[in-house]
Amino acid sequence: MKTLLLPLALTLPLSLGVAAQTPMPVIPPTGHVTTPDVTLAYWVYGAPQSTTPIFAVNGGPGLSHIYMVQNDVWQRIAQHRQVIFYDQRGTGASPLTNPSAPQAIDAQVADLDAVRNHLHLAKIDLCGDSFGGLLVVAYAAAHPEHVHQLIISDGLASWDSIVHLVPQVFPDKLEAQAAAAKAFTATTEAQAQQGLRDHFGMIFYSPEKLAHYMASAPDLGFSPSTAEAVGTATAHVDYTAALAKFNFPTLVINGRYDMNVAPLTAYRMAKAIPNAKLVLFEQSGHLPSYEEPEKYIQVLNDFLTN
Repeated sequence: MKTLLLPLALTLPLSLGVAAQTPMPVIPPTGHVTTPDVTLAYWVYGAPQSTTPIFAVNGGPGLSHIYMVQNDVWQRIAQHRQVIFYDQRGTGASPLTNPSAPQAIDAQVADLDAVRNHLHLAKIDLCGDSFGGLLVVAYAAAHPEHVHQLIISDGLASWDSIVHLVPQVFPDKLEAQAAAAKAFTATTEAQAQQGLRDHFGMIFYSPEKLAHYMASAPDLGFSPSTAEAVGTATAHVDYTAALAKFNFPTLVINGRYDMNVAPLTAYRMAKAIPNAKLVLFEQSGHLPSYEEPEKYIQVLNDFLTN
C-alpha cells in the first residue's frame, strides 16, 4: 500500500457478515530481535506443527502490522501452521535504535531474515501484502534457499510496475482532499495521518466494509517519516527480472477492483513467474483478506497445503 485511510462516520446498517469481523486481540510481542539499527518486535500465533511457518509481511510503507489483523483471518490460518508477524524497522513496536539507519530494501530484507534466523527456521512460507509483496519478492530473490512457498497479495515487483488507477477513478475525491489539505491547520503529522485515512477511503470495493474497517481501526501505527524514508530508498528498486528465476510454488492474489494496485500488475507478475497461480477476488479492492475473508482463507490454505 504505498501510502494508504478516512475516518468515515457512515451510518450504514452492518450485515452479520461484516459485523462478525472482529480485530484480533492486541497482545504483547512474542519476542524481539536486536540488530545494530533496530529492535524488531515479532508475534507468533499458533502451536508448532509439521507444516511450514508463514510470515505475514505487512504493507505500507510506514505502517505497522496492525492493519492486517482487523479480523480473524490469520488466527484461523494459524490453526494449521504457525503465523509470524513483525513490525518493520521504524514502525509500530520496532523503533530505530540508530536514527540514521538505512531504509533501503536490503536493510528490510536483512531484518526479515534476522527474525527467521532468530526463530531457527530453515524454510519459511511468505505472504507479502501490498508493499510487503515487494519485500517478500526481494527476500525471495536474495534468499531462495529459505523460501518454501511464496504468496504475493495485491503486491508488486517495483513501484514503476504498478498499474495505479486511483487518480483516474477518484479525481473528485482527490480534488476535494487537496482543497481540504490547504485549509487544514493541524500539524504536519496530523495531516499525514489524515492523508493515510483518506487513501484507505479509496481502496475498498464495499463501502459497508470500509466503514466497519475504519471504525475498528482508529490507529494503525503509521509513521509518516518512515513511510517517506522507505519510499525514497526503494523508489527505483525493480525485481521484475528476478521473477523468472523463482523455482518455488508461488500464488499471486489481487482484488478485482483494487484501484491502488490494479489486477494487471498481478497478472503480469504471475505470467513472469514459472508456474505461478493467479487468483482474483471478484468483490474486493486492495484488501481481499478483509472483504472476502472466507475465500481468502480457503485460497491460502489450499495453496499452502497442496
